[in-house]
Amino acid sequence: MNFDNIRLDKGLYTTGKSFTEALESIDPSENYIGTELEGLDAFQRQLKRFDIKVSGKNSDPIEKFFRTSDSATLFPEYISRSVAQGIEKTDILDSIVATTTKIEGLDYRSVATESSDSAYEPSVVAEGAFIPETKIVTKDKLVSLHKCGRLLSASYEAIRFQRIDLFTVALRQIGAGIARAQLADAIDVLLNGDGNNNYAKLVTRSGDTICYADLINIWNALSPYDLTTLIASPDIMTSLLALPEFRDSYKGLDFHATGKMITPLGAELFKTDSLHVGAIIGLDKTCALEKVEAMPVTTEFDKLIDRQLERASITTIAGFSKIFDESAVRMEF
Repeated sequence: MNFDNIRLDKGLYTTGKSFTEALESIDPSENYIGTELEGLDAFQRQLKRFDIKVSGKNSDPIEKFFRTSDSATLFPEYISRSVAQGIEKTDILDSIVATTTKIEGLDYRSVATESSDSAYEPSVVAEGAFIPETKIVTKDKLVSLHKCGRLLSASYEAIRFQRIDLFTVALRQIGAGIARAQLADAIDVLLNGDGNNNYAKLVTRSGDTICYADLINIWNALSPYDLTTLIASPDIMTSLLALPEFRDSYKGLDFHATGKMITPLGAELFKTDSLHVGAIIGLDKTCALEKVEAMPVTTEFDKLIDRQLERASITTIAGFSKIFDESAVRMEF
């Protein structure tokens, strides 16, 4: 166990790994199993080494990061983690993304399936008969990746005496903004496809306003996929919650207690401004969308370590790809 003696410098941000991964290679967490430090990762052990408290009413002022050159190296990673917390807290992508693929570089082609018959048509293959074939092929178009982020602009003198816990609140809001931008990108891919002619099929509506029969139509149109998730624009959400079927189902749900809504069909229901007025999407979250991450939340470390916070960037690069074309449908009003 040598976490007290590790020399920290900017080089840990330039290894091709994340800062924590680089630290873990020097100071593996497995060495602390059965000790009081078990459960902490390499970054958290460094916070403990320098006695930096980042949360709670007794959190330290920001200047404590800069007491030594070694502890200053931790500041960009603290910012990246706080922003990532904001993304996770407000992000509904976990409820619509089937898998996340991390890549190195900016060029990525996902895969698609081509079937000689209906890929999900149940059948019994007689002896000597043709076995239906499913091919997995590379898509024609690259996944479009987008950079999302913010510039952090503040003088060291202005924030040095602020509590870290308070600063974390502001950083989480940056993360929330990034999450909304990524969600808008994901919604666009679900609706319009990823450039490979795989837009969401339009389901016929019953009338001018949404009714329970429309949800049944969406559920039926997704077959043989399962309807696990519904994403609605704010106006459609308002109409849904006014339906008798939703009002009568409140007793069996935790909507009043938590604000989380599940439809009478058992699908999770989300509201988002990223979806245009009068639209609702139904999807099977287990196979509808792939998130492609080229760069996790990354903070411009040089300026921050040198206490030059003016215009230090916080960015992430990601994109989305449809996995199975018919695993998402839409309805318009």
